[in-house]
Amino acid sequence: MTQKSVLQEAREVQLAVTLIELGARLQFIEAEVALSRERLLRLYKEIRGTSPPKGLLPFSVDWYMTWMANIHSSMFYNIYLHMLAHADGDKLGALIKAFRMYLEQVQAHGDTPVLDFTRAHTLVRFFASDMLQLASCTRCAGQFVSHAYDGKADFVCVLCRPPSRAGKKKQPSPSAD
Repeated sequence: MTQKSVLQEAREVQLAVTLIELGARLQFIEAEVALSRERLLRLYKEIRGTSPPKGLLPFSVDWYMTWMANIHSSMFYNIYLHMLAHADGDKLGALIKAFRMYLEQVQAHGDTPVLDFTRAHTLVRFFASDMLQLASCTRCAGQFVSHAYDGKADFVCVLCRPPSRAGKKKQPSPSAD
């Protein structure tokens, strides 16, 4: 094995480790990394301590329209666009950096992330396939995730017009003492 191929394999392993640590699904890692499925399975089990999850990947744009998911998706996608503008064509690198920054921002405010890596990647794919677009809020001028072909002339975001029950927590039921 040449030194160049050893370095390339080390880069592929590091990329796989990074993606596993961020919570990427095995299907995504297989598509992005030139390592065998068996090697990826061993890496995944070693890093996460469990087998990778099975099942279908998310496929509905409607998930991103619920109020909290829309806030987080909009924040992530705006970060992603900024990272992509400075990534010299490295879309995966921009995705990784944007997701890390999204996690940092959410955790810095003491919140729980709504997006996982799979949802973030799927969001990027939905934009690439013109299923979603950014719409500018007429009140705050922020850019928010919206359906691609909805009217945008009078768009008001979920921050400026939250649903009536947004953010309300269930009240504990009174105990009968």
